[in-house]
Amino acid sequence: MTHFPRIILAGLSGGSGKTFVSMGLCRALTRRGLAVAPFKKGPDYIDASWLSHAARRTACNLDPFLLPREVIAALFQERAALADISIIEGNRGLFDGKDREGTCSTAELARQLDAPVVLVLDATKMTRTAAAIVAGCRTFEPGLNLAGVILNRTAGERHRRILTDCIENLAGVPVLGRLPKMVENPIPERHMGLVSDQEHAGREAALDAIADEVERWVDVSRLVDVARSAPTPEPAGSVPWPERVAGIADGTPNGLPNGTPNGLPNGAPVIGFVHDAALWFYYPENLQALEHAGARLVELSLLSDAPWPKLDGLYLGGGFPETHAEQLAANVAARERVRALAASGLPIYAECGGFMYLCEGLHLDAGGRDEWRAMAGVFPVSTRLCARPQGLGYVEALVEGENPFHPLGARITGHEFHYSACTEPSSPAGLPPLTLKMLRGRGMVAGRDGMLMGRTFAAYSHIHALGCPHWAPAFVRAALARQREFLRA
Repeated sequence: MTHFPRIILAGLSGGSGKTFVSMGLCRALTRRGLAVAPFKKGPDYIDASWLSHAARRTACNLDPFLLPREVIAALFQERAALADISIIEGNRGLFDGKDREGTCSTAELARQLDAPVVLVLDATKMTRTAAAIVAGCRTFEPGLNLAGVILNRTAGERHRRILTDCIENLAGVPVLGRLPKMVENPIPERHMGLVSDQEHAGREAALDAIADEVERWVDVSRLVDVARSAPTPEPAGSVPWPERVAGIADGTPNGLPNGTPNGLPNGAPVIGFVHDAALWFYYPENLQALEHAGARLVELSLLSDAPWPKLDGLYLGGGFPETHAEQLAANVAARERVRALAASGLPIYAECGGFMYLCEGLHLDAGGRDEWRAMAGVFPVSTRLCARPQGLGYVEALVEGENPFHPLGARITGHEFHYSACTEPSSPAGLPPLTLKMLRGRGMVAGRDGMLMGRTFAAYSHIHALGCPHWAPAFVRAALARQREFLRA
């Protein structure tokens, strides 16, 4: 049986410093020659991307709301088996979940993985009270292994000495690190959290600087010992990747010529996904699921002039269209291309930022003055960037309208985090159909989400393919149908 050394870094709230410590620890261990499997608890793309760069391995998201328990176990063990140690960053506060019981919290994930927890504690302006907080966390819920504390934002050596004495002797939990206050954060923040790693010119230097701080102030070797103390888990099953859609690249007849304009055998459909500085929010498992279902993926950009290959489907993830609105608007060729593909019946799936791009335009606040930037113009609506979040948290939706990607009657889970709002339609025909009824969350308009025009579907809701197992095969079947239409035309 495989041991899977592992540790969860948690906090009392967002902003406690757990991302800083997680990134620094991943990079520090990687520099020591260990293969580190990074994980992020919860629905998050930005922190996960930074962790990927820190560990030089793709991070994986684990969340009890998005994924069933058995899928979490299988996905964790599949990734962890390829590494020497797994570092799992929690989200929000240790016990914060979607309800009073803390359902889907970092603590719940820790119990599911039987992983020791190290609490990153912002110790600003406290000493003995820190011991009370740690003691409370240690006993608040049964089955939690609080294995250590890393103090953050300490004021000086005397402050660190008193904190350590109180926590270790009054709360009975070892202090494994004592970080000072930082004069300047190597990675600045903005409205959705850390600045995107896609846009940070000094990314590698920043990660090395963070690792240097962690090496200096944290007992990295003791953290490794904590991770190795985790018990050996029961073997999990296989990750439930979707089966290949019938007839695609598996040697069975599919009624198409042997080979397509893309030079692929047995009609493997080509799905393009935009991955650039504007749109890059994808769970890696979503892309893997599409490949398992039989698609060939090609990476595209809306910011460059590079030509696109023939596509059978298009996936537009979330991201930051608002910070690249000028470039997106200026690339008229890309906007016209996407609009023409949608009009031609190409299956297009868009999430959040991708939806914003498919609208007529984006309203931005330029110092109290409204500025409008043209987008692709597929949907007869615009979006407006607001000062406060317009949707934040887990979502659950009921599929009430037919569409190529989600079957009628299905209940889908996901999350939303957007500062933009959908404006009134410009077309006399009114708002396009909204196929999803929100059971939890905000969506686009009046508790609904999932805008549909032809075969173009867009939603503020982000899904995880392993939590919505119908999605990837449905997308690939729609792309295959489009390919057949093209070949028989």
